[in-house]
Amino acid sequence: MLYLVATPIGNLMDITLRAIQVLNEVEIIACEDTRISSKLLNHYGISKTLFPYHDHNADQVRPRLLKLLKEGKNVAYITDGGMPLISDPGFKLVRSCQKESLPYTVIPGPSAPLMAICLSGLSPDRFLFCGFLSAKQAARKLALEEIMDIKATLVFFESPKRLVGFLKDAHEILGNREGVVCREMTKLYEEAQKGSLTLLIDHYENYPPRGEIVVVIEGASSVSSFSEEDLDAQLEKALATFSVKEAVDIVAKICRRSKREVYQRALTIKSQEARIP
Repeated sequence: MLYLVATPIGNLMDITLRAIQVLNEVEIIACEDTRISSKLLNHYGISKTLFPYHDHNADQVRPRLLKLLKEGKNVAYITDGGMPLISDPGFKLVRSCQKESLPYTVIPGPSAPLMAICLSGLSPDRFLFCGFLSAKQAARKLALEEIMDIKATLVFFESPKRLVGFLKDAHEILGNREGVVCREMTKLYEEAQKGSLTLLIDHYENYPPRGEIVVVIEGASSVSSFSEEDLDAQLEKALATFSVKEAVDIVAKICRRSKREVYQRALTIKSQEARIP
């Protein structure tokens, strides 16, 4: 049997009694990083054979784990923290178990995205977990464009070094929505910094963040979150590079305004520019 066991995302006390029992009973534990997992296991006096299983070796290690399961071994899979399969290679292990008709189950527990939703104060009724977006700006912006009209709270993983860049791209594509940066959850310096994206950008430009981060951003509404000043700024930027038609298409999509409205505003801007001596 394969057990997908949730582990603490920070505070080692955040583990279920059932998780401790399973980790004590299995023969083998597959984990993301043996150094991190050893701290948890040592804390609870659990001594087991550890198999590193992560993005870089998953294709080589997965057949070994499947072989052990076929031999009747009980195997637990844990990540560095939180629910397995969320932004890690455990998904392919589960798919392989399904294909091979091998039994598996989930031992539920801590989850960073769910905790961030609760901390954020933003609507939990509908939410979309987006994981890590690309580190490349063009791909990141494209991903944000694909979800800009979704009327659900958006949840992202992000690294401290890329946070400000991500927030700037989110502001450009999504508008000046409310957001919350949840940092170091369950740990000593836990923080949930809430505000508009512009305020968050200003804060973290002045106070560079550290630790693990989850960003929560409010979903799309029927009313554009871009002000008239935002609309003009976007148009002026686009008109400097593109034709009027191309600029209108781009800005109407970003600002979620009708093309007719944006076109009229573009003509006004062009007319004002023509009158400047």
